[in-house]
This record gives sequence, C-alpha cells and structure tokens, in this order.
Amino acid sequence: MRVCLIASGSKGNAIYLESRESRILVDAGLSATELSQRLRQVDVAPESLSAIFVSHEHGDHMRGVGPLSRRYRLPVHINPETRQAFPALGAITAIEEFDAGATFCCRDLRVETFPLTHDAAQPVGYVIETREGKLGIATDLGIGTRLVRERLKGCRVLVLEANHDEILLRDGPYPWPLKQRIRGNHGHLSNNACAELLADLLWDGLEVVFLAHLSETNNRAELALAEVRQMLDGQNRCHPQLIVGRQDVPSLCVALT
Repeated sequence: MRVCLIASGSKGNAIYLESRESRILVDAGLSATELSQRLRQVDVAPESLSAIFVSHEHGDHMRGVGPLSRRYRLPVHINPETRQAFPALGAITAIEEFDAGATFCCRDLRVETFPLTHDAAQPVGYVIETREGKLGIATDLGIGTRLVRERLKGCRVLVLEANHDEILLRDGPYPWPLKQRIRGNHGHLSNNACAELLADLLWDGLEVVFLAHLSETNNRAELALAEVRQMLDGQNRCHPQLIVGRQDVPSLCVALT
C-alpha cells in the first residue's frame, strides 16, 4: 500500500492510493494538467490510474475530476447527490454511483463510505481496504461524529483534517460569518478537534497519520503538529509517523507492506 497527498489545502485536494492492482485518486481538486504533473513527481504515470473517488462537490475537491476522467478514460465513483450538485462535471464515460454509507469493490479494493457533516450535498469519508490494511479518510467535516469514529477504527493509515488553529481563526482576517461557518458543525475540524478525533482512533497497528486540508490563512504546520504530538505524548498505545499535507507540492509518500 502506497499513500501520498498529491495536494492538500483550501485551493485543491487529491489523495493517491496504490495497492497491488489499483491506483486511485480520492478527489481531484486541481487541473488535470497539474494533477498529471504532480503524479509524475511521485513516480506515477497518470495514464496508469484506475479510478477517481469523489468525497463532495466543492471545487477544491472536484475541479479536475471531469477533465482527468476524460483524458485518461477513468471511471468516477460518486454519489448521486454530489453528481447533481456539480453540473460542471460534464460527460463521463463510466460513472459508478453509490449511496452514502454503501460499501463497494473496485478491483482489489473494498471501499466503505460514510456520511460526514459538512456544508455540501452529501459529503462522504472513505475507508479503503487493501491486502496490506486499511486507509481511512475524513477531511472537510465539522465534527467527528460517533459514526466517523466507528468507521475509522483499525486503519493502518489515516488522513484527517486539521484545518485551523482556533486562535488564528478567531483573530484572523476572515469576516465573522465565514469564521462561524468554519467553526460550525458543518465546517472544518480545528487542530484541537483533529487531535481529539485521533485520540479515539489509536491502536497498535496505526502507523501513519496525514494531517490534511490546513488553511493557509488560519493555520501553520507547526501548530497542527504540536497539537497532535501533545496528545500522542500522553499515551503509549502507538506512535504513528505524522505527515503534513501541503498545497504547493505532493507530500512524502509512504509505502506499507
């Protein structure tokens, strides 16, 4: 299992997962050209991709889905509410629709979806099971519900949102209504909320945690890392590798056997 954040932040998001038989993107929030270039930077030929999975319809997650799918003839896995909410998707050769909460298979992957609380039509998180273990993805969510916590248990790799530092958001330049949206139950997880969610997901098989979707205005990598490390230092169940996603370049790739 090989995992990398191709892009992560408010301007574009894409997560790469490679298994023995599959190479997939979860979201494609940059242009098809930029995504292709970044995939090559991590030694992945974009034409070798197997499919795209979509979490929700916001442009920073879907901007490149249609063009990338048409360029490389990739099937797109998407729920019907999200598809309807993004008419700019255009014609896709192979649409694979699923209901939020459904489980489906894609080549050698078993894919479990679960609903998230975010201000989108029907946002979902993913748990993708490979022969080498499970990858759990939960970004763009206002709260870590009981269902989210239950679904993400037992993953070897987690991608969790650490969008903002609460003080930077409070004192930052955003207008008050936007601050309230971000802080609300349908907004984004703070560094503290991310650490609290992760605390419930610790087990001795957790090896890597990606901190994703950091705000360029309301967060800094060192703040997100400090919050999570403080929580991890207070326990002895596991000590996963922490990797912070970046907007401008792909993250470190991890390979698990």
